[in-house]
Amino acid sequence: MGFLSGGVTVVRYRITSDPSGDFGESHIESLSGNAIGSKTTNIYEEPDVGFLGGAHLLDTDFSEEKNILGDAMHFGVRIDSCQIPSPIKRAWMHQELAGMMKDKEPGSRPTKAQKTEAKEAVEARCAAQADKGNFKKMAETSLLWDAKTDTLMISTASEKTSDYCLGLIESAFGLELQKVTSGTLALEWADESDRNSDMFATTPTSFHEHANGGVVWWNGMTDNYDFLGNEFLLWLWWNWETNSNVIQLSDGSEVSGMFARSLSLDCPDGEHGKESISSESPVALPEAALAVRMGKLPRKAGLTLVRNGEKYDFTLQAETFTLGSARIAPADESASGSRDVVDRIESVRQLCETVDLLYGVFCEKRIGKNWTAELKELSQWLALETALKRQSAA
Repeated sequence: MGFLSGGVTVVRYRITSDPSGDFGESHIESLSGNAIGSKTTNIYEEPDVGFLGGAHLLDTDFSEEKNILGDAMHFGVRIDSCQIPSPIKRAWMHQELAGMMKDKEPGSRPTKAQKTEAKEAVEARCAAQADKGNFKKMAETSLLWDAKTDTLMISTASEKTSDYCLGLIESAFGLELQKVTSGTLALEWADESDRNSDMFATTPTSFHEHANGGVVWWNGMTDNYDFLGNEFLLWLWWNWETNSNVIQLSDGSEVSGMFARSLSLDCPDGEHGKESISSESPVALPEAALAVRMGKLPRKAGLTLVRNGEKYDFTLQAETFTLGSARIAPADESASGSRDVVDRIESVRQLCETVDLLYGVFCEKRIGKNWTAELKELSQWLALETALKRQSAA
């Protein structure tokens, strides 16, 4: 899914160094010079990675008018590989060994040297197939380089695909990049708010008396605060359910929201398994309430947000802050959804800004002294007694 139409997955990388300058002819030349197919390589041994024009899988045309859209540059990356199915490779191995053993006595087994020779023959056969273009797989990924926010956006949640894209970008333009996660966003917020000392003292919250404060999917490194993404989704759930679904943001705007479509939870202690719920309103189901009150934390959730007349439907992965299958539409369903590509890019920016501002409200509560009062109320909400009272009142 691309950035210019339809739904889009957004994985963001902050550009920390950019020696390439303002968008212009040199950027188009770099795209063209590193276009897919411009290098001679055996795709069985190593995938061929190159730029696309961004319109479709075979588009290798680049121009300032087409690719530079206001303060952003839109293009694609294609990864060509040769993926020969394992059953075929095993069949070729049997053929090679059968040829070597045809003059041997019945029941003879191939030697280690013969197996090695057969394996090398199969590898050569695979390389020859790749040269002919057989078993070729082409995968396209859309990219948006946003100079306005110093951000590179990649439309895939696959870390392997992202690594290929980043390697090509860094080689072609000399960029230095840092992945945007819940932890890095919190560090940015703390730096801008002069709350670094509070940030560095932040550790995972124990929401229940029996919790040990550990998070099995967190690596525990001192500079990693991605666990805050899980706490953000839990805080958002509590805040929307007990206070209001409208939250005032730091820029003076308001955002309303709800959990929708899907919810994935996991036990931070690694003891009680995972829970995946699909529903129009997953947090309204008893199994969701039970899971969270047993100590499970949200790891991925479907969200609907409305801000400044724009409606966003997407999934949020708590730790990586990946925005999945995001759909952008006017909040008024009767309004026209048509827009040019520059407006569409601005809507993608606004989606990211909305999520970041909402996360900033949480950071203001979470990082520092304000968290004690918030945590007390949140813990009471999680308590079984509160759950029973709420069920009786329903």
